[in-house]
Amino acid sequence: MHENPISKEIVDAAYRIHTTLGPGLLESVYERVLAYEIEIRGLSLKRQVPVLVEYDGRCFEEGYRLDLLVEEKVIVEIKSIEKIENVHKKQLLTYLRLSNKKLGLLINFNEELIRNGITRIVNGLE
Repeated sequence: MHENPISKEIVDAAYRIHTTLGPGLLESVYERVLAYEIEIRGLSLKRQVPVLVEYDGRCFEEGYRLDLLVEEKVIVEIKSIEKIENVHKKQLLTYLRLSNKKLGLLINFNEELIRNGITRIVNGLE
């Protein structure tokens, strides 16, 4: 599988954080520390980016926010929960569609091994 260089940096950063801090912290802590790790790697990012919902020719901003948007290309959704469910994957896919982005990473830091907590989601951009 050809890995996107941006997603590789994000995964490497998540691995470093997980091996240093471990599981069990709040999502907000992982979000801030991951943002820091991404920034020191020289990548641009935005935190808590509003997701606009277009319906019937109108745009609505109703509280949905992307955790991280890296290099204006990759959406990162951070979790610190017992188990990733299909609804979390669908949520990220919806964010990708609404934002017209192709690649997203769903990272659950509450796993014993971080590799088990990373899910790559690709939007087909129909």
